[in-house]
Formats: sequence, structure tokens, C-alpha cells
Amino acid sequence: MKNRVLGRQRLVVALCVGFGLSIGMVAPVWADAAGTGGQALVGLPDFTPIVKQYGPAVVNISTTETKVARNTGSPFPPNSPLNQFFAPFFGAPGQPGGPQGGPGAGQKYQVQSLGSGFVVSSDGYVVTAAHVVKGAQKIIVSLTNHHQYTAHLVGLSTRMDVALLKIDAKNLPTVQIGDSGKLEVGQWVLAVGSPFGFENSVTQGVVSATSRPLPDDPYIPFIQTDVPINPGNSGGPLFNMRGQVIGINDQIYTSSGGYMGLSFSIPINVAMDAVKQLKLHQKVHFGWLGVMIQDVSMDLARSFHMKEPVGALVSQVVPDGPAAKAGLRPGDVIVSFDGQSIYNSGQLPPLVGALPAGFKAKLGVIRDGKPMVLNIVVESLPGNLENAAESTAPGRPAQKGEVKRLNVQVGPLTAEARKQLNVNTGVLVLGVGVGPAAEAGIRPGDVILQVAQQRITNAADLQKLVAVLPAGQPIPVLVRRGEGSFYLVLSLPH
Repeated sequence: MKNRVLGRQRLVVALCVGFGLSIGMVAPVWADAAGTGGQALVGLPDFTPIVKQYGPAVVNISTTETKVARNTGSPFPPNSPLNQFFAPFFGAPGQPGGPQGGPGAGQKYQVQSLGSGFVVSSDGYVVTAAHVVKGAQKIIVSLTNHHQYTAHLVGLSTRMDVALLKIDAKNLPTVQIGDSGKLEVGQWVLAVGSPFGFENSVTQGVVSATSRPLPDDPYIPFIQTDVPINPGNSGGPLFNMRGQVIGINDQIYTSSGGYMGLSFSIPINVAMDAVKQLKLHQKVHFGWLGVMIQDVSMDLARSFHMKEPVGALVSQVVPDGPAAKAGLRPGDVIVSFDGQSIYNSGQLPPLVGALPAGFKAKLGVIRDGKPMVLNIVVESLPGNLENAAESTAPGRPAQKGEVKRLNVQVGPLTAEARKQLNVNTGVLVLGVGVGPAAEAGIRPGDVILQVAQQRITNAADLQKLVAVLPAGQPIPVLVRRGEGSFYLVLSLPH
């Protein structure tokens, strides 16, 4: 069982393990309406036909992986149920290397994990979540008839969190693949899996939202449900009332390590597109525009002369990328893509990611408060951006300049820092005191690139510009932090 953290509050996202089942059509069980003898307006579903018909196509997956002890202490609360699964990573009381001893730092040890998957072809192809099998030296697939097979990893996509396995078996039962594009909020769905090792546990709920973006997975338009999912459900299918797989159970949003009413599944249309590429031993393709974007807050909307806080604000444009070739600039707000309205930044990446290279689209943009249309050609996400790492902080310069109205100290960027950050302008923030800059969220180590959409080349430029800016009005400030650029809103005192 593996987990990852989502959100600014470090809420644990437990990557789930689920079982899948389906039926041709489930007959509703009708309840007596308030004891009046009348028919209920909503039928209560009976999931037993799904379990009986498609249960055999759902598999349990166990993996063995060699780890190196880090001995850093468990990040979970003492009463968290996840401690039992993560004790080998961090050590636990009473174990050498933990608070009272266990594998010492640097020592190798074996970790066994559990997950689920589902058979998609009778000749032995199995789909699961990538995090269930990534890094595993040995993968065992167990069927409901207790037959076990050593699985071969055909391929996986970490960004899409989808993996394809192959076992040497024939005439296997298979699931029925549905269409996640037809899923609607409020529909009943079903998951079957092994939460905390309890095999073949069936849980049900309704679709809470569709196309839900998550911070760490911008290319996946997740299905959000209230289906109880826990560690041990990852990789298993989510079923609709027709008995069709419409998602892969993937994550939960939690502060305790257990289910708290928020579960997320990868839409099956997105997953199976990746599976087709993996089966052909191809790298999974993602469409790419070459921009960094952020949401538009009310203050940012006012600073960019917009009436409403909608769209995706462009904070960085990759040189020679599709967006740069189309003429897109930092400060532009994308409000439509290929005829589809963009209300927030989370909508754009999955929309673009699903498109093939060479796809031509029209971008609806607001620039300086005025609407305009740009033509753009989608390209493939470069391999060096698949797992982009955060850069180190640029070197500190020798000279300092103080901008009193902001209460910050800044200095010039070294040539090495400019090359490292791939910027031609900007000043490095050396210190931030109590005042407007700190309130805006500017930190030491940030590089100020623009203020009020004016380029900043040195401390003198910043000093002159800030001196004449109006007080009490929202001012957009473009900063570079690590490898990413984004806008903050500055309000200057009188």
C-alpha cells in the first residue's frame, strides 16, 4: 500500500486498491413510499448481480520491493492506521532503526504491498494503478479461484498512474469497459477491493463530481465519489449500474490515513487510452502548450482589468514552445480552448493532455482587459518535463538595493543564475521585512520579473516603478520561485 500527500495541509492521499465488477443492467428494488403503498420515486440498487457476474475478473496484486531505510521518523499521527504499513520506511517503536531501533539508515529491506486490478482480455492482460507496481521486483496476481501467477510489467505511466500487466493464462473472465464521458453527478457506483487487507470488500456510493483536478495530477480529470475507499483499494475498478468499468480507484483525501468521504478515480476513457499505448510498448503521449498557469483570484482579476475571476492566468511561457510560437505572453488569461470555456486553471491541462501532437486550436485570451483569439498547435510533452525537479536557489549577489515602499532588499542576478532559471531579466529578493511585499507573499530567494506588467531589469527599475504606482489598488507582480513563475497581488500603502 502506498500513499502520497495532497494539498497545502499535507492531507494524506492513500492510493487505493479496488476490485471490479459489472452487470448487464441492475434491476432496482423499490421501496414503499413513506408506508403509503405508493411507489418510491428513486429505486434502491441491488449490486449482487454485479458481484456475481464480474467478481471473477477482479484480481488481487501483491508486490515485493527492495527499499533503503531512511530512519526519519513516521510522518503520520501516532494513532494513524497507516503506521503499520509504513513502519519499515521510517522505523517504529521497538524496531531496530526506529525510535527504539530496526533497519538502520542505509540498510536494505523488503517491502510487500497489496493492490487490485482487473482483467481486460481473456489472454491475461491486467490493468492496475502504476503506484501499485512501480519499483516492484516481483508481482503476483491472484484470481478469485486462488490461482496465482507471476506477472510481467508491460509498461506504466507515472503521470497517468496507469499500468498494464501480463500473466501467462488463457480463457480468463474479463470486465466490461464503459464510457466515463457519459458519467453524471449523482449516479450510483460500486467498488470492490481489499481495504487494509480485507479481501473482496464491496462498497458503494454516488458520483460527487467529474473532471476534478488535483494539485499533483494536472493531466487527470478525476471522478470524485463518496464510495468508501481505503489503503488496499488502489488499482481496482469503479463500476456503474450497467456493470461497466468507468474508473480506476486511485486516491483518497484524508487527514487520518483512512476514508473521510472523498475518493478519486481515474476515468476509464483516459486510462484505456494510456493502456493502448502501453500495449504497443509506446511512451504515453501528453499534449503540451508550454505554459505555466494559475487560477485568477478576485484581486488578480481586478489587477488585470477583468470583470470576473475566471480563466487560466499564464505566469510563464516556455521559449520556443507552442504557446510562445502562438504569441502567448505572461499576464494573458486563457478563457477558452478549442471552443470550450475555461473557468479555472485545472480545466486546461487534462483538455490539452488528451490531444494529439499537431492538433490546431483557437485560444480565447484576455490581454490587458481586452479579448483576443490566438491560433496554437499542440505539441507532445517533452521527456525532460515528465518529472521536472525544482531547481536550487540562485547564488546571492554582492550588491544590495533597498526598496523602502515594499520593505524589501533586492540585488542583481548572476549570469549563472540567469542561465539556471532561464530568465533574461529580474532582481533577486534578498530580504523581506514587514510590509506590502511580505503581505503579498514575496519571499527571500524569489526573483521579481515584472511589476504591473513592466519588466524589471535591476533594483533601480524596481525602485522607480514602485515609487509612482497608485496606492490601495491591486498590482500584479510576476515572481520566479524554483522552476516556476506565478503572479502575486501587491497593494501599496498611501
